[in-house]
Amino acid sequence: MQIVARDIPPRSAWALEQAGVHPLLARLYAARGVLAKEELDDGLTRLLPPATLRGTQEAARLLADAIRDDRRLCIVADYDCDGATACAVAVRGLRLLGAKQVSYLVPDRVIDGYGLTPPIAERVADSGADLLITVDNGIASVEGVAAAKARGLAVLVTDHHLPGPELPAADVLVNPNQPGCDFESKSIAGVGVMFYVLLALRAELRARGVFDMSADAGPPQGGRASPSGGGEAHEVASRGAKFPQPKLDALLPLVALGTVADVVRLDANNRRLVAQGLRRIRTSAMPAGIAALFKAAGRNAAAATTFDFGFALGPRINAAGRLADMTLGIECLLTDDAGRAAELAQLLDGINRERRDIEGGMRDQALRLAETLFGDDSQPPPAAISVFGADFHEGVVGIVASRLKDRFHRPTFVFAASGADGRAHELKGSGRSIPGFHLRDALDLVAKRHPGVLLRFGGHAMAAGCTVAREHFPVFEQALAQVAREWLDAATLTRRLDTDGPLAPEYLRVDLVDTLHREVWGQGFAPPTFSEEVEVVSQRLVGEKHLALKLKHRGRPVDGIWFGHTEPLPPKVVIAWRLDADEWQGVRRVRFLVEGAEL
Repeated sequence: MQIVARDIPPRSAWALEQAGVHPLLARLYAARGVLAKEELDDGLTRLLPPATLRGTQEAARLLADAIRDDRRLCIVADYDCDGATACAVAVRGLRLLGAKQVSYLVPDRVIDGYGLTPPIAERVADSGADLLITVDNGIASVEGVAAAKARGLAVLVTDHHLPGPELPAADVLVNPNQPGCDFESKSIAGVGVMFYVLLALRAELRARGVFDMSADAGPPQGGRASPSGGGEAHEVASRGAKFPQPKLDALLPLVALGTVADVVRLDANNRRLVAQGLRRIRTSAMPAGIAALFKAAGRNAAAATTFDFGFALGPRINAAGRLADMTLGIECLLTDDAGRAAELAQLLDGINRERRDIEGGMRDQALRLAETLFGDDSQPPPAAISVFGADFHEGVVGIVASRLKDRFHRPTFVFAASGADGRAHELKGSGRSIPGFHLRDALDLVAKRHPGVLLRFGGHAMAAGCTVAREHFPVFEQALAQVAREWLDAATLTRRLDTDGPLAPEYLRVDLVDTLHREVWGQGFAPPTFSEEVEVVSQRLVGEKHLALKLKHRGRPVDGIWFGHTEPLPPKVVIAWRLDADEWQGVRRVRFLVEGAEL
């Protein structure tokens, strides 16, 4: 591993500090490309205008007409946290804006597969819907949209995934990555796209004179859907027209959760959406389901951080889509009944515990399979890893791929046999990548070089999914490795940990830890990580999986913990760490969360 300190443009850091930004924050922001304090303004007025997202105006007119005509709307969601939050935002938002008949349908990961397929379109039509709305999916659903149109449905696709060579023939497409879209935030999550559609719809309804502008809207009313299972449409009642203009900012906690959980790049616009959501959560202005998930996870909502979204709430919602029925997650986010929310949050917490147990066994087996690829010194190690286990659970392959990617620093796919009826011959794979290797583009090249090997594929630069016939797995494995050999050099295949360099001892304060935690960090806007040589005074294993450390940092004692690491460290070592605080007997103390070491 190489630990490398980021460049800190001195002029940018100085300008931020002169503008009143804390000196340490000024240094951190400058290293992440922030040039002026204005870029840190997270006010709603600084959000990119909805009109710049192609398709929002047409979507607003389509939805406004549907609301006016009291048409039946059905949302087709995805089975991850972004899809669940996008569905909840759509149901709540459309209901706030006057839609009387809103339902949703979420495909089953095993039975239905991903996205708007023709069978899903048939079920939506059979439910009696007039307008089908996709959230966090649909841009690749050419056949599914065609099937919906053939049944007489109007179709609105809202998505953020990269399009394929052919776009679906929907009535309206809203996707920042579609050709001809100038929206600056190409990394907006699916939930963010739906939120922007609602902003445009509210403006359209306002222009039509639907709202009573003489008074502010009352508190938002959430949607409660019938718990009839993820494969059926769930009817949600709503209000009529001529009501005060709704305040859509009540949806921002959901937008923030889905944005962070989907690990999209936190550009300036996404950071504003997340900051606004966190601000509301910290003041208890959030849906009952989010409050219940914080409690189930043992986290303090009053001090909510992006880490809570990514490592506590997000996994609990995702667990429903991986092992059970994402309807549970969506219902948790829709209900306004605190008791019902607590019940669902506890159920999701239990499913997540089961997911961790399954993941642990799969991870160990997958590690053994991957290690065999690196064991022969006569052959160079592979530039990409593909593993398949007959007993693997398809709902957990993505998490295990992420673990292998972190361990070996290689683009990684993990495959499991499909559990769908009649598809036992198919393998479903989920992949995670490293910087410098665009995973979806790599799959596209594999598909072109080996026609017929990939039955389906899609995704992003850093995460993608695909389906192959079991007999074609060796071909896929070799083809992906070949693309990786062509695209990646030795430097890219060397694990690199970018840090913010040394940290002065005067910054080792609990109040500063709290200051850092309140900021918005995540993908593309990395959380602060510092690095320098420390002295290892003592070390011991805790819980058989983690290394507890007594360190000296510039002569001062400080505790440290390296989660998931068991190998001892030398007496002096360069480490990379994040600042944290733990509490013992009512006293909070600074500690180092070790991220890596130069060994």
